[in-house]
Amino acid sequence: MEIRDAFSVRKLKDLDYWLLIPYLILCGIGVVMVYSSSSNVAVQMGSTPISYLFKQLLFVLIGFVIVLFMFMLPPHFIKSGKVMGALYLVLVFALFGLLIVGKTINGAAGWFRLGPFSVQPAELVKVVLILFMARTLTMSDTPDDIVDGHWWRSMWFPVLMSAILIGLVFIQPDMGSAVIISAIVFIVCLSSGYSFIKSYGILAGVAAVIAVVIFPIALKLSESGTIKSYKLARLVAFVDPFGHANGSGQQLVNSYYALSNGGLFGVGLGNSIQKRGYLPEPNTDFIMAITSEELGLIGVVTIMILLGIIIWQIIRIGIQSTDSFNTLVCYGVATYFAVQAFINVGGVVGWLPITGVTFPFISYGGSSMFSLTLSLGIILNISAQERRKRG
Repeated sequence: MEIRDAFSVRKLKDLDYWLLIPYLILCGIGVVMVYSSSSNVAVQMGSTPISYLFKQLLFVLIGFVIVLFMFMLPPHFIKSGKVMGALYLVLVFALFGLLIVGKTINGAAGWFRLGPFSVQPAELVKVVLILFMARTLTMSDTPDDIVDGHWWRSMWFPVLMSAILIGLVFIQPDMGSAVIISAIVFIVCLSSGYSFIKSYGILAGVAAVIAVVIFPIALKLSESGTIKSYKLARLVAFVDPFGHANGSGQQLVNSYYALSNGGLFGVGLGNSIQKRGYLPEPNTDFIMAITSEELGLIGVVTIMILLGIIIWQIIRIGIQSTDSFNTLVCYGVATYFAVQAFINVGGVVGWLPITGVTFPFISYGGSSMFSLTLSLGIILNISAQERRKRG
């Protein structure tokens, strides 16, 4: 009876349309831009021009089902320690397995190959750690430990658990995801009542565990000349892209050309020059460069505004929430979306080294879409809880 009531159609009246509508618009824009940016790539790989379009449509549809499922789910399932524990163990085994049998893409052994699709466990780590940290920091004895100064007494366990996951992501190497997850841990700790210095102390503890325990063990399994040279090449490209325009700097240089070509209004949908074999990864890491070239600054700003509405609404829900767990989850998800977008755009415009991070809801990719929609569905669930409390 409880499950049937939980998935009642009556719950749809509590949907937060300030989250749902911008999300749907972003997914629509993403499908269009994935098709526009990937058609040439697909042909070059011996496939049809619409192969990426069909896959992205499938990802979006599955993602929408995930959003509705998480929205309908009873709240106590989201807070369940048993569910979190099971997911945590699965992720640890999956991340260790990647070091042995993972598929290497762009220098990172971060994918399992399942037929025509690739699965990236690091994306799920972001969601699981948000829930794990929120639950740990709202346990009954944690606030008392913050007040009486014994904060490490309650934090050694989440520090260790976070460090294991972040460390395994870091040594793939997936620097972008590791930075996003670390930012999530820091913001959630800061939002829970820990001071700025203590929150940094928690991150330092995570780094120490990675350096002393996780990194030496996993490094033996993951060392390879390919990974090392690729990391160095990305750093060189960031420092001097035009000096290596025919090699490691090719992506960034052609991204600059795309941004320059687009101007204010763009060259028109489908008319990008850089996607025609000049800019690698035009449908994933650099889809915002192609968007800027075809839709111009106006198109990019529109996307940023839509994502900004989602992030602001998530923060607002967290501020108004009467449940500390819900508040921390909201802040964690807002951090996830904001930092991921910043790292992606930072790489496109040359502010940050290229890390392979996708732009939320726009870039091609199933693992990223499922992680983002899982997070959004949880927030919609929290929003519905708060609406029902207010009557």
